[in-house]
Amino acid sequence: MSSKQSHKVVVRNLFFVALFFYMPLQSMAWGMLGHRIIGEVASGYLTPEASKEIKKILGTETIAMASNWPDFIKSDTAYRYLNEWHYVDVEKGLNANQMQGTLQADTAIDAYTRLNFLVKQLKNKKLPQEKKLMYLRLLIHIVGDIHQPLHASANGSRGGNDIKVSWFGQSSNLHRVWDEQLIDYQQLSYTEYTRAINFTTLAQRTAWQKQPLTSWIYESYSISNDLHDDIKPNEKLSYLYNFKHVKTLNQQLLKGGVRLAGLLNQVFG
Repeated sequence: MSSKQSHKVVVRNLFFVALFFYMPLQSMAWGMLGHRIIGEVASGYLTPEASKEIKKILGTETIAMASNWPDFIKSDTAYRYLNEWHYVDVEKGLNANQMQGTLQADTAIDAYTRLNFLVKQLKNKKLPQEKKLMYLRLLIHIVGDIHQPLHASANGSRGGNDIKVSWFGQSSNLHRVWDEQLIDYQQLSYTEYTRAINFTTLAQRTAWQKQPLTSWIYESYSISNDLHDDIKPNEKLSYLYNFKHVKTLNQQLLKGGVRLAGLLNQVFG
């Protein structure tokens, strides 16, 4: 190998190493682990018809692994237009009826309008395979996103990104705690985590799946408001914060997976 070729290989390798360390620092709802938990939960509640159609699109890629694509692709400037698809910002102090009215009148590019768009597109039998793959990955991911409470926040809150805290002595912010650090603290792989929380009755699943998308978002919005009210800037978070919030964390992951399965069954069943 010439010195010039060797230099190119080194540069290329350094690029991928840099990319590897860059990605986890970005604001990704649930981080990689949380999205995979939701995808893994959903996989267990698909109808045979939906499972078959999804396999035609994803091939050997599982729903759990497909869930992270929209965050990975953020490093490509050609996909920057997707950034606003990951969250919903609305006015502070809305009740459930006001939230429903606000979202039904929503024309912004956000998680609510884009999920409705993706569902409509994926029901189109003539949609090209390339689009099906991209849109399915996005739908899987965004359903997960809106179950991370801080991705459905009041305007001006930036989803807790500006609320600086420490997590077991490490500098962090409220958003990152909920994206990654609470989940990582449980010290489980995504398959182990799924087995640990995936206990529902048929009645629970039916009730969760019957609720409209506006209710999913209002639920996260309500939790987000409580989380903002409960925190102090520069607060030191550790064992007690985990104890207080792990039940809500697990419930949101589980609901996200069950509702994702219901939506996929609706689209592909």
